[in-house]
Amino acid sequence: MDLQPLLNHFFGHFGNQESRPSFYFAPGRVNLIGEHTDYNGGFVLPCALQYGTYLLIRQTEEPVIRLVSENLPYQAKIPVSESFSRIGNEWINYPLGVLEQFRQRDIAIEGMELLFSGDIPNNAGLSSSASIEMVTAYALNDLLEANLPLIDLIKLSQKAENQFVGVNCGIMDQFAVGMGERDHAIFLNCRTLENKMVPLILDGFTLVVANTNKTRGLADSKYNERVAECQLAVTCLSEVFEIGQLSEISYMQFYKIQDQIPDELIRRRARHVISENQRVLNAVSCLWNHNILEFGALMNASHESLRNNYEVTGFELDTLVAEAQQFPGVIGSRMTGAGFGGCTVSIVKTDKVDHFMETVGKSYQEKTGLKADFYVAEVSDGVREVNKSNGH
Repeated sequence: MDLQPLLNHFFGHFGNQESRPSFYFAPGRVNLIGEHTDYNGGFVLPCALQYGTYLLIRQTEEPVIRLVSENLPYQAKIPVSESFSRIGNEWINYPLGVLEQFRQRDIAIEGMELLFSGDIPNNAGLSSSASIEMVTAYALNDLLEANLPLIDLIKLSQKAENQFVGVNCGIMDQFAVGMGERDHAIFLNCRTLENKMVPLILDGFTLVVANTNKTRGLADSKYNERVAECQLAVTCLSEVFEIGQLSEISYMQFYKIQDQIPDELIRRRARHVISENQRVLNAVSCLWNHNILEFGALMNASHESLRNNYEVTGFELDTLVAEAQQFPGVIGSRMTGAGFGGCTVSIVKTDKVDHFMETVGKSYQEKTGLKADFYVAEVSDGVREVNKSNGH
């Protein structure tokens, strides 16, 4: 990416061209399989994307934090005071939450200017929030010489979203954004944080992300609702097994004791999480064995469970997935992210990608009245400082 226009915009906002900012980048992520398992301590299989968030940041003498985005109109000038407070539902709560986490670790916050610019579609479910959090955390750690290890930056970014923004997300998004490796998926145990890099060899197939462009207005509230439903399932199952999270039960164990959950809806929520956990294990085995066809079948099964058991899809996502699954050359398609709108991810035969985007996009628009956006996904490295000369 040519960073000169961003540099020009930075000086346009903040002036003083004698002092150059530092450049950082954090990717977005797509989760290949393992949805709504992370906050249940389960397995996930995400990868980082080439799309992400650039941050230009510079320290100043004046004791204020200035925040500007190229993507959203809201701007802020906030005094470096004793603590930072949430400001409505504005995007700046993500970097402010990270700043507050640094402050709580007794790391002195100085005046600075921050310009964010991202090419992750807003509200698409590709973790623009975690990307903003992680690029902020990484840059602050560098500029303030805090010397926190990357895993601490991941944990504090998750805590910022949980405590400051108010979304009870698991750690998957921040972990994938921080730890991503080119051409690899991350097999992560969200309970222990044990992880392995699994080569993502698609052999003539390509990952295609499609944005429904359905406004995800209910996503956060419904997300927190699902978290509470899973906790209720744990309470019921704990009468038989001493567990703290749903992921601690295997699918075979659950099959035998599922009647411990008297509420059929809560039982279905648990069934999704526990079966999805097993699908991730099977999917990782498929990648190691270069069985991409079976991997695609697991993606299809994942979406079916998210639709029927977890009920986080909706008409637009279901339509886009159904159209993709019917297309010749697609071996798997599912929703990805929190749901209620957002994106799908499909594995498409490389020589049919253009035809796929045209055909599926047309059918989707006819059935929903919405125009889908398609993105050919490249699997990228995680958060990093950017070389100013070439943008890498």
